[in-house]
Amino acid sequence: MRFEFATATRILFGPGTLREVGLLAAEMGHRAFVATGLTAARSQPLLDLMWAQGVQSVVFNVAGEPTTEMVRRGTQQAREAECDLVVGLGGGSALDVGKAVAMLLANGGDPLDYLEVIGRGKPVTQPSVPYIAIPTTAGTGTEVTRNAVLGSPEHRVKVSLRSPLMLPRLALVDPELTYGLPPAVTASTGLDALTQVLEPYVSLRANPLIDPLCREGMMRAARSLRRAYEQGSDVAAREDMAFTSLLGGLALANAGLGAVHGFAAVIGGMYPAPHGAVCARLLPYVMEANVRALRQRLPESIALHRYDEIARILTGTVTATASDGIAWVQELCAALQISALASYGMAKADFPALIEKSSAASSMKANPIPLTRAEMWEVLERAL
Repeated sequence: MRFEFATATRILFGPGTLREVGLLAAEMGHRAFVATGLTAARSQPLLDLMWAQGVQSVVFNVAGEPTTEMVRRGTQQAREAECDLVVGLGGGSALDVGKAVAMLLANGGDPLDYLEVIGRGKPVTQPSVPYIAIPTTAGTGTEVTRNAVLGSPEHRVKVSLRSPLMLPRLALVDPELTYGLPPAVTASTGLDALTQVLEPYVSLRANPLIDPLCREGMMRAARSLRRAYEQGSDVAAREDMAFTSLLGGLALANAGLGAVHGFAAVIGGMYPAPHGAVCARLLPYVMEANVRALRQRLPESIALHRYDEIARILTGTVTATASDGIAWVQELCAALQISALASYGMAKADFPALIEKSSAASSMKANPIPLTRAEMWEVLERAL
C-alpha cells in the first residue's frame, strides 16, 4: 500500500462561513487580487467583508473557461498592484485562474514554463502566495486540488499547472453561495461533482484513505442532485452537493481521475464547451465502455467489483450490478437535460485528433483499464 494525501492548509465548510472571510484574509495579506467570474454586485459582499478588516482589493473578471492569456494578464495586474494575497470567488474557472496567479506571483515566469504536455514542465519551487478559494458552484472541487486547468487556444487543448505547492491556504465552502445557481449550471456542475467521486473510486490510484470520501460523495449526489436541479431552494440538497464537490476535489487530487476527464480536457480545449457539461455528457458512456472492457480483458479486476458497488450506492438497491448503475446515470442525464457534444461544434471528423490528444492526457492514464482506439471512438460517437 502506497499513497499520498495533500490538501488545502485549512478547509472551512458550512452555511454562512463567507462572513468569516474578512478576518481570515487580514491574517494573510493587506492587498488582495480577487479573481471572480461573478458580476460586481455579486462579488461585492466579499470585497466589503475584506475592506472592513483593512484588506484592499483589485478585481479581475474571468469570462468563460480559463486560459493561459487570462493568467498572464491577471499576474501582471496583481504584480502592478503589489498584491500579497489572492482570492478566487466563483466557479472552477475563476478558482483556477486565481490558483495559477498565486503560483506565478511567487515563482515568476510564464504559464508555459510550468504547464504539462504543451509546456516546459518546469517544477514549481516556491509556495504560492497565500490563496483563498471560495467556490460558488458545486462541481469542480478545485478549492482543494493541487492543479489549475488552463486552456491554450494556440494548442487547442486544456492542460494543468500542477504542484503540491499550489494548494490553497484556505478553502472556504459556503453552500449559501450556490443557492442561486440556475438549473442548467446545477446539472452540469453537479454531474461533474458526481464524476469526481466516481472516477477516483475505480482509478488505478484508488486508495483506502480516499475510498470512504468517494462512497460518501456518491451517496449524497444520488439523493440530492436531482432535488437541487428541480428545487433550487432545497437547502439540504444544496449542502449535500457542495459537500460532494469538496469530497470530489479531495478524491481527484489524491487518487486521480479517468477517461471522462481525459476526454474532457481535450474537448474543452478544442470547443467552447463548459467543462462540467462535457463531463456530464461523457460519464455514462465512459462507464459503459470501462465495464465492458474490464469484463472482456480483466474480469478479476477490483474495479469491476467497484462498479457493482457504485451501482448499489446510486440506486439504493442491494442487488444492483454495474449495468444498473450505468442505466441510473443515463436516466439522470436525461432528466437533467444534458446536451449532446455536437451542440458545441464537435464533429466525427475531429475524432482522430481527439483520440490522439486524449490518449496523452494525465487523467486518461489513471483509467482502470486502457481503452482501445475503437472503444474511445465509440464513447465519442455516443456522446456526439
